[in-house]
Amino acid sequence: MQPINTALCSYGMSGHVFHAPFISVNPQFNLYGVFERTKNEAQQHYPSIKTFRSLDDMLADNNIELVVVNTPNVTHFDFSKKTINAGKHLVIEKPFTVTETEAEELIQLAKDKNVLISVYHNRRYDSDFKTVQKVLNEGLLGDIVEAEFHYDRFDPVLSYKAHKETPTLGVGSLYDLGSHLIDQALQLFGMPQSINADLDSYRPNSKVGDYFDVKLFYPSHRVILKSSYYVREPLPGNILHGTKGSFTKTKADVQEKELQAGKKPNTENWGTEPNSEKGLLHTEKDGKIIKEHIPTLQGNYMTYYDGIYEAIRNKKPVPVSAKDGMLVIKVIEAAIKSNKERKTVTI
Repeated sequence: MQPINTALCSYGMSGHVFHAPFISVNPQFNLYGVFERTKNEAQQHYPSIKTFRSLDDMLADNNIELVVVNTPNVTHFDFSKKTINAGKHLVIEKPFTVTETEAEELIQLAKDKNVLISVYHNRRYDSDFKTVQKVLNEGLLGDIVEAEFHYDRFDPVLSYKAHKETPTLGVGSLYDLGSHLIDQALQLFGMPQSINADLDSYRPNSKVGDYFDVKLFYPSHRVILKSSYYVREPLPGNILHGTKGSFTKTKADVQEKELQAGKKPNTENWGTEPNSEKGLLHTEKDGKIIKEHIPTLQGNYMTYYDGIYEAIRNKKPVPVSAKDGMLVIKVIEAAIKSNKERKTVTI
């Protein structure tokens, strides 16, 4: 087995929490390098990592096969374009880009340069989402009539990171949190026919969106995606109603908290929720009405990186395609248009 030499484009929260821990403990990868302009934070955790002071110097290193573009949203396009032109495979943090046009250009360029490109929609591997997916795949609710997914927080204080609070394209909760919910909805139900969105800001002095209520319209059902920074007592993150019954489940995946606490993703019982967070299934099964809590599947973001290895070394499909990432941006742009024009827009 030849490990894949991998480099990070930054070592902020994304690099420190969501990428480096998985790359460093997976024997299929070698955490080779990081781009840090002035600091050496990555070396404090990974002493053998190579620090580059410019992106160009990092991309010029022929030992690097895979680059993780985990910089602010508005830079994804430029960083990714340089990476592709350097002949490196790349993983791009969600959201893929800030416009569909940018996404299309990167997809074509990657094809021309014969490099693999994948978007890091890691929330496909959340424990609660995997459990919802299983309930739907098994037809336990009958035909879906309505589904509602939340990504709520109670966090009214503005971020200390200036790029997150500066009103530029690609900034705000619809891009940061909404991209997760949209990707999950598209995985479950495909592209909607039309969209209606209400976007707003409620935190004091906030100049970027921190609230969204997006409705996706399908021929036979509706999907509602919501997020607010003023939810101290959250509703279940997953609410589904069908012709046979309902399923509700908290948004309780433990991986982010464990990663922030410094826990490594190769530990025993990684991504396992406490039994208290089991989802409630109230439906009809074998002619009987049942109401029971069902086990939650184990979450594991490592599944994504295992898929990246298989794609690079064994020519398998990437775990999240660039096209999937582009469709998320297509929905985001439609939601922005809907909110601006105050009407439902057709996809």
